[in-house]
Amino acid sequence: MSNSSALARVYLVAVTALTGATFIGIGIWCLVDPTSFAEVVQFPAHLHFLHDVGAFQLGLGVTLLLALIWADSLATALAGFAVANTVHTVNHVVDLELGGSTLQAWLLAAISVQLVIAFVLRLRQLGYVLGRVAPATTPTLAPYVRQKTINLTTFRKDGTPGTSPVSIVVDGDRAYFRSFERAIKVRRLRRNPNVEFGPATGSGKSTGPVQAGTVRLLEGAEYRKAARLLRRKYPLLHGVAVPTAHRLMRSKFGRTVHAELIPSTSGHPTRADSALRAEATRT
Repeated sequence: MSNSSALARVYLVAVTALTGATFIGIGIWCLVDPTSFAEVVQFPAHLHFLHDVGAFQLGLGVTLLLALIWADSLATALAGFAVANTVHTVNHVVDLELGGSTLQAWLLAAISVQLVIAFVLRLRQLGYVLGRVAPATTPTLAPYVRQKTINLTTFRKDGTPGTSPVSIVVDGDRAYFRSFERAIKVRRLRRNPNVEFGPATGSGKSTGPVQAGTVRLLEGAEYRKAARLLRRKYPLLHGVAVPTAHRLMRSKFGRTVHAELIPSTSGHPTRADSALRAEATRT
């Protein structure tokens, strides 16, 4: 990326984030203390209309901030509008003594329900992945582009398998995941890079066929690339939650490890084959 492109990206992110945060702040102000807001902007105070201004400002701000981390425009728009309309609905309920009708509140509530249903349906279409994903250049990894979790099977010294769920991100003909330096699977991978992997739920329940592969632990630029790809696909989970947890637990589990997962192109080896390879590696 050139310096001009990098500066342009910094400018876009900074302006979008600042504007989004400002709109959210104004929205909260209008909702919490509409009278003081009216005094500052020097317009007559109408509590309900100011509450509605707050609702729409809040929705606009949320939409801008989500646009920074979500790749899908439809999901972003649905989420932002759902926030605005839901707060708008609450305003109509709270301000019934100022005007309006119960029917209006119910109609607005029905719209919010429809928006939430549409958002959930869109999430399902996206495989519940709202971050940025890269295309796969091999059919083997194509099903994993929007897959959130895989079961990764590594092998003990005697060839006995051990399986654990990890988040996966695909980039071309490679996939990546992260773990702790002192995790059992990482210690196994240092002895034997042969693995088996397949799609799974977040709790580790298998949802598809298992295939063979090898793993390579990363350093330097490749390490940073894997971290960046995970952050883009999972902006909250691997952009905030997991890195924070890793920092807090570093003294116990060691530093974060990033690894490259390479699907096998020579057929699916048996677990006995993997054990034999591990034995050969040790000798």
